[in-house]
Amino acid sequence: MITLGINAAFHDSAAVLVVDGTTIAAAEEERFTRVKHGKRPVPFTAWELPFNAIDFCLAQGGVTLADVDHVAYSYDPREFIGARLHDGTAASITLPLEPSAHRSGDWENPWDPLFAAYIVNAPRQLLDGAPHHLRKRITAVNKDVRYRWHFVNHHTCHQASAFLAAPFARCAVMTLDGRGEHTTTAYGVYRDDRYRALGQVTMPHSLGMLYERITSHLGFLHSSDEYKVMALAALGTPSWRHTLAEHVRVGPDGQFRVDDMDLTALFGPARVPGAPMEQHHLDLAASLQDVLEETALKLAAWLREASGERKLAMAGGVALNCVMNARLRDSGMFDDVWVQPAAGDAGTALGAALWVDARQRCATGSPDDAESGAGIALAPKRWTMEHAYLGPGYDDGQIEALLRWAQVPYRRAGDLAEETAALLAQNKIIGWYQGRMEFGPRSLGARSILASPIEPSMQARLNELKDREDFRPVAPAVTEEEFGRWFSPAEANGGKSPFMLFIYDVRPGQGAKIPSACHTDRTARVQTVGADTNPRFHALLSAFGRLTGVPVLVNTSFNVRGEPIVCTPRAAIEAFYSTPLDALVIGAFIVEKQG
Repeated sequence: MITLGINAAFHDSAAVLVVDGTTIAAAEEERFTRVKHGKRPVPFTAWELPFNAIDFCLAQGGVTLADVDHVAYSYDPREFIGARLHDGTAASITLPLEPSAHRSGDWENPWDPLFAAYIVNAPRQLLDGAPHHLRKRITAVNKDVRYRWHFVNHHTCHQASAFLAAPFARCAVMTLDGRGEHTTTAYGVYRDDRYRALGQVTMPHSLGMLYERITSHLGFLHSSDEYKVMALAALGTPSWRHTLAEHVRVGPDGQFRVDDMDLTALFGPARVPGAPMEQHHLDLAASLQDVLEETALKLAAWLREASGERKLAMAGGVALNCVMNARLRDSGMFDDVWVQPAAGDAGTALGAALWVDARQRCATGSPDDAESGAGIALAPKRWTMEHAYLGPGYDDGQIEALLRWAQVPYRRAGDLAEETAALLAQNKIIGWYQGRMEFGPRSLGARSILASPIEPSMQARLNELKDREDFRPVAPAVTEEEFGRWFSPAEANGGKSPFMLFIYDVRPGQGAKIPSACHTDRTARVQTVGADTNPRFHALLSAFGRLTGVPVLVNTSFNVRGEPIVCTPRAAIEAFYSTPLDALVIGAFIVEKQG
């Protein structure tokens, strides 16, 4: 059974292909179009299906749309529209010629009717809207399609992307997001091949939207730059924590309320983008982060008791907050905390595909299971997300042909790991392009910029190279075997952190050896690398360790400010020659700048 998952309603458009319970391919649209997040999260873009990502997934599976059995779209417009169409069968809605000039009426936003109409028409758009150069695989199906189309609740997709991908046979599930159709936060429990919803929080009460609002107030781009605010928090003092906490109140049964605050009245004027960062901005970021963490801990404590489970799986855009995740890990409430690496909206494409696949493969159960209290029956899991290398990859033949065509001077490495380690030991900054690319926002050693952490000035060099703010930290990668010698608590979560979604303390005495890998508070957003999941990156880290005594490298995404991570060899070469990178290690080949 072949299932295609699609996310396109908001931002981070993506596609995923699942075949008989196993994920074959997953990719975000931005990697192909070079438009950050695929598109902006506004109503006019709801029609933009991720055709490039869909085409890649189909090609990776060796199929066309005509071979697909199910298409799962990670948003249910019927839930969003609800009673606005009365019996749900109305064939038309009213949209003023100038929506923003009119009151929204029954809708939250005057553009919502257009947004809903675009999503309702997604099945037709898939058939008719593909660009000409992508139509071969997508329009191979005629109008009498064989696949079934499924609109799946947005937070059901977030939940499924966590528990159906996690390495757990049973777990509690918590997803924290901006919003879906109406839900902002959802809780559930997964065990005995059944999923049971335990509760939800709905708009306007949203931790994700609160973080977005303050991100904008601090002069950054919402739905994009929240991770910058998280980094800023370490530089401030949470002096406004109590003021903010008065407007975020946790109630019983996992519920919370967020007041509609006047941020200017509470915290002063909004920072103009690009203006100097002052201490009160840092303090607001620290206060926001503190309130988020404390709220998440209270919600998780309720879920621990409500579910009775000792393991927690998480997703949703807020779950990309690695500082919050570490607080949950260290709280002791759960024995293990696993976060889906594409926890944002891109991951809902994965959740949609896995959910529909598990429901369709299940021989028992009915939609009434949820109402009976037994939960929704699902087929047994056949796949666990041990790594995120699910995107496009190019072999050495393809890479070398491009290098020759572009007349780029290169050499084939005799021992790639040893030769690259030698370059890094000379404090050269490397573009590292290997294998299939990562699914999700983190570069994890497939499309990375790598550097030595030993030189204290390296963090500033990297931020300058990437045209990033100087407060931005960079993350260390370390082999699984050496993890415990450099960071703590290394025993947490099974001694692994493969997705760079938790912070760790740098062990006493080790920080001075890796100054460029440490944040201001002496923590680090660590990625552990296993020989089984990324043997080439593991070999490089080991070689660098033998050469320098430090088996740690700084790993940041292979992109520059405002652009997505590079996907193709051509994009990698263009990024190499348009930045101060010293060398490009691409497949089996090494390219160095002359002079």
